[in-house]
Amino acid sequence: MRSQSGHPARAAIPTVIVLAAATGAFFFLYRDILVGLVHDWINDGNYSHGLLVAPVALLIAWQRRRAFVDTPHRPQYGGLILVAASLALLVFGTLGAEFFTARVSMLGFIAGAIWFVWGTRHLRLAAFPLALLLLTIPLPEIIFNQVTLPLQSLAARAGEMSLAALNVPVLREGNVIVLATGSLEVAEACSGIRSLMSLVAIAVLYGYATTDGSIGMRTLLAFAAVPIAVVANGVRVAGTGLAASRYGAEAAEGFFHAFSGWLMFVLAFCLLVATHKLVTRVISAGRKASAIPASESVAESGRDASCNAA
Repeated sequence: MRSQSGHPARAAIPTVIVLAAATGAFFFLYRDILVGLVHDWINDGNYSHGLLVAPVALLIAWQRRRAFVDTPHRPQYGGLILVAASLALLVFGTLGAEFFTARVSMLGFIAGAIWFVWGTRHLRLAAFPLALLLLTIPLPEIIFNQVTLPLQSLAARAGEMSLAALNVPVLREGNVIVLATGSLEVAEACSGIRSLMSLVAIAVLYGYATTDGSIGMRTLLAFAAVPIAVVANGVRVAGTGLAASRYGAEAAEGFFHAFSGWLMFVLAFCLLVATHKLVTRVISAGRKASAIPASESVAESGRDASCNAA
């Protein structure tokens, strides 16, 4: 008996046994890591998008199940190497209390198991859902702080410049905006890192749903989400400062603070959609412009041929 790939087919029972062993090993090794990851999604607002992105990633994987079944199996032993490397990362991350490394090794284990049990083409089918899950893993604290601190400073400067442009008396001392009615601190929660990470994840999902497999457009949308999120957060800080200057520091807390965050995120998403529409129109116009000279050239060649025949 031979498989569709031309190699001796594996018996069904050994394949099921390998898959069952890999699944059991995964939950045995990564049970606590999975629990900790879900805990972070629920309790850390910077990664709450994981509660949305992870189910969507599983849904996309489920939608590809038919292609997964129909694709010929070509198991690759390189998957075992990837599994072994992932287990080494797990040990390293566990001993060093580095959660990011341990959690990334979880995705490597899944990828390696798919590669070994089914093959390269199946791994490609699972690549996008795995990439989505990667976006839900909290960054190492040292990297997170390196990103957050510049964003705090940038948001404070943007707020100061915007308020000064509106003739509002303002003074900035580091990440603190001093107004006549009080002071506003651009804390970590106001740095925009939360909306930035969420918007990048949403941009990837939006690109997957609307771009018909265009990797270039998906990449563009993901990168465009970064400046859009930064600008939206700067507007939020400026708006908060304006409200505080007119109605007191209390106006920058509580409901207004939370509502402005949601409002700016919706605005940022609308800007992302507008960017997609604009780029699509520019590309479409460019294609039409390039098609016109080509059609004129064909028509000219046809007239020349008619003249020569006459």
